[in-house]
Amino acid sequence: MSEKLSLPNYGGQAVIEGVMMRGQKAVAIAMRAPDHKIVIHTETLGQIYRSKLVKIPFLRGLIMLWDALGLGVRALTISANVQGQEEQQKLEGPALFATVGFSLALGIGLFMLLPAAAGQLSEKLLLWNSWWGNLFEGIFRLVVLIGYVALIGRIPEIRRVFSYHGAEHKTINAFEAGVELTPENVAKYSLLHPRCGTAFLLTLVLLSVLLFSMLGPLPLGWRLISRVAALPLLAGVAYEYIRITARYLHSPVVRLMVKPNLALQKLTTREPSLDMLEVSIAAFNEVRLQEERMNL
Repeated sequence: MSEKLSLPNYGGQAVIEGVMMRGQKAVAIAMRAPDHKIVIHTETLGQIYRSKLVKIPFLRGLIMLWDALGLGVRALTISANVQGQEEQQKLEGPALFATVGFSLALGIGLFMLLPAAAGQLSEKLLLWNSWWGNLFEGIFRLVVLIGYVALIGRIPEIRRVFSYHGAEHKTINAFEAGVELTPENVAKYSLLHPRCGTAFLLTLVLLSVLLFSMLGPLPLGWRLISRVAALPLLAGVAYEYIRITARYLHSPVVRLMVKPNLALQKLTTREPSLDMLEVSIAAFNEVRLQEERMNL
């Protein structure tokens, strides 16, 4: 589906029993509370989303992604706390920082450092040169990503998050198609969207295959350091790729290029129920309302 350039770009994220929707000036998180009511939390976004820095290619990717990381963690924390029936169940303070730190360390270790170590080991055991070792590393990283997503998708709680992810995509697709946002209307639209964060992750991994395959032999220590140090570059290029391909989806060549990204989204989205779509629509309508008020 091609992006309508006359429309503002909205993004989102699935959270625990809910959806976060983000515009250029505001963010809204709608969540289904344990009493089945929809709870909505809204915030005004920082000036960084409207600054001149976000117009600089490659740099804007780093800024937006870093900010989105903090925003995403905050949204997940808020949704987790809504589900907490008692005060001691809430995630905050040291427990929150420990959880975020562990998650970041796990992600870097699993998707960047482990494949790098596997590539180094393959060179020694199979007597490969650095080019083949780096290529093996990239393929290993891709397998780890796909395997991880497929594995966690079997967890019932994660499947519900993936269903809310599907609700987020369907809602944005329906908005971009110009239809009235009702659960019944939104349910007809695709689970997939070209600007999805899953697409960004796959693009980053595929770019890492190309970049690291061009590097020469490195000692293990420098190899690990280079993989972490290259993350900002990879993230900046991946962001621009996603941005450009989403704009030119009318091209048959571009539609072919994004097929792998859309295919991976089939692992991170599930068909949502009508009540999940109701939550997603509530988040989307609220963020639009907030931005309309700010524009007055």
